[in-house]
Amino acid sequence: MGFGQLPSASNALAADARTLNTLKLQAGQQTTPESIKEAAKQFESLFMRELIKSMREATMKSGLLDSPGGDLGADLLDQQFAVQMSGQPGGLSDLIAQQLSRQMGVPQTGDASKKSVSIPAVQAPSINPIAPVSTSANAASPSIRQAGFVQRHNEAASRVAASSGIPAGFMIGQAGHETGWGKHEIKMKGGEPSFNLFGIKADAKWKGKVAEVTTTEYVNGEPQKMVAKFRAYASYEESFKDYARLISESPRYAQARQQTASVTAFASGLQRAGYATDPAYASKLSRAINTTLQLQRAQA
Repeated sequence: MGFGQLPSASNALAADARTLNTLKLQAGQQTTPESIKEAAKQFESLFMRELIKSMREATMKSGLLDSPGGDLGADLLDQQFAVQMSGQPGGLSDLIAQQLSRQMGVPQTGDASKKSVSIPAVQAPSINPIAPVSTSANAASPSIRQAGFVQRHNEAASRVAASSGIPAGFMIGQAGHETGWGKHEIKMKGGEPSFNLFGIKADAKWKGKVAEVTTTEYVNGEPQKMVAKFRAYASYEESFKDYARLISESPRYAQARQQTASVTAFASGLQRAGYATDPAYASKLSRAINTTLQLQRAQA
């Protein structure tokens, strides 16, 4: 796919998803580093608008003062903010441009050609993470990590969801929170993966492999470091299955198991049942699950 000359980002950044059709219609024209850079700014503008809209609706929409005029005004304000926040040096558009250049075999120019950034195949304009995203390259990477984590585990989690009834998004979100979206997975002694995505400990009933690691536990509200034994599996899918079995069969989590219609109720139920000792576990887990559900919709 090629990109011809696009409107300057200073006066015509993408305002809605329909603008993507304009980009598609220009396929086949001469592809240059400049045209790719302009296309990347268009994608970032769409991304930022959807992000701002998602954040506003999640934190400010009360229903008391809603009106068609108010919605239109808020939408126009979202567009204005998106234009102002897009195209900044070192921002998301630079990462998108690098990926497009590599995919289409176009040499990169300037300092961007010296950087190597791998971006998962996620349509940036459709992603609506709840957490605010900085326009700097380093701050954008967590959202990219989240998208890759959801993509990587969605198939296995969906199979387990079909048999257990626990939504795949709930399981992936919790796995993402427990592992820092894959950054802090539990390792075996020799560095091999334990495939334990949920921090499930190895009790006396566990007959499988064990990984011993130093972890943080909260005792009387205070964090303390201690060595603990965790279950190890042969695959990530086994981890999802063991988690689903634990939540479904243990009386301890019976109440949480019945609350999968609500992210907040499910997360709060797990905390009340003592799944984790972190006093802020429910709120952190809710954010992780909501982010996962939005990414699943974007990747569908």
